[in-house]
Amino acid sequence: MSKKIVTIVGARPQFVKAAAVSRELRKEFVEILVHTGQHFDQNMSEVFFQEMEIPTPDYNLEINGVGHGAMTGRMLEKIEEVLLKEKPDMVLVYGDTNSTIAGALAASKIHIPVAHVEAGLRSFNMEMPEEINRILTDRISNILFCPTTVAVDNLKQEGFDNFNNKIVCNGDVMQDAAIYYSQFSDEKSTVIAKNELDKKSFVLATIHRQENTDDLDNLQQIVAAFNEINKTHRVVFPMHPRTRNIIAKHEIKMEFEPIDPVGYFDMIELLKKCEVVITDSGGLQKEAFFFGKHCVTAREQTEWVELINNGFNIVTGADKQKIIDTVALMAQKESNFDIDLYGKGEASSRIVKTLKEYLN
Repeated sequence: MSKKIVTIVGARPQFVKAAAVSRELRKEFVEILVHTGQHFDQNMSEVFFQEMEIPTPDYNLEINGVGHGAMTGRMLEKIEEVLLKEKPDMVLVYGDTNSTIAGALAASKIHIPVAHVEAGLRSFNMEMPEEINRILTDRISNILFCPTTVAVDNLKQEGFDNFNNKIVCNGDVMQDAAIYYSQFSDEKSTVIAKNELDKKSFVLATIHRQENTDDLDNLQQIVAAFNEINKTHRVVFPMHPRTRNIIAKHEIKMEFEPIDPVGYFDMIELLKKCEVVITDSGGLQKEAFFFGKHCVTAREQTEWVELINNGFNIVTGADKQKIIDTVALMAQKESNFDIDLYGKGEASSRIVKTLKEYLN
């Protein structure tokens, strides 16, 4: 009889990762998919399940719209109920969200092994809620699937060799997804034609991290940089609902027209066609690399240091002039994107192989 794995997702990047892994996972295991409901906007959640042919969640916990403590607590309670009912052999969690830590805690407290996909990443900024989530999730996980050698080194430096876990450098499942879905993204996407983006070069921008949206000076500087860049390169800004609300509340002037949040296929097409990426998203920094684009990261640090070390990415913080100057620099730069930093599409199959060995 096949072993059972409960996969827990709740936010956009996790849907993308689960799409890649589930395709391989279901060849060998029974998978129960739990959606916590953390992202509940139509454009930020349901559309990903539809577009990417991710199996419909077996459970939708519909937990959203509350603070970190309440959200994590409610998730912990509801996930535990699911696990006690389903009695899986393993729980699989992704990334660094409240859904991640809640899933890992619920499983570990009732002695179900936990596998963490995207383990070992560190920004070394404990003010980021994501950093707290990823450190704690790693510590209580049995299998740590690291996307890079840097992630493995982080765990070793923190003493993980002394803990009862298995560390695997498997590559990045986001690259698996990017390679697979880019084959037919142009058939499923309308964003280029809808926004007339085939007529002029553009810069793709996304901002959603708390360190920028909750710091008014940071947000004002970033938007001011976008306003200036937009004079020479159109800024295409799919705006996160939370960011939109904060910009409206503080009446921050945008001298360009943002677009609505986009689905994954639209994002792939934007990445294929853009000149440079500006973001504070961890996932988009890598996706820029997958599609051969340079990235400007509007944060003080990044978990993806190999992109910095190889010249594909520059961290600017929220400094207006630095963002403007770095975008101009990156627009002219030429790089070799053929280097293998993330496993070249084999990450998901390595995960399944490890899980088979662990559970047999």
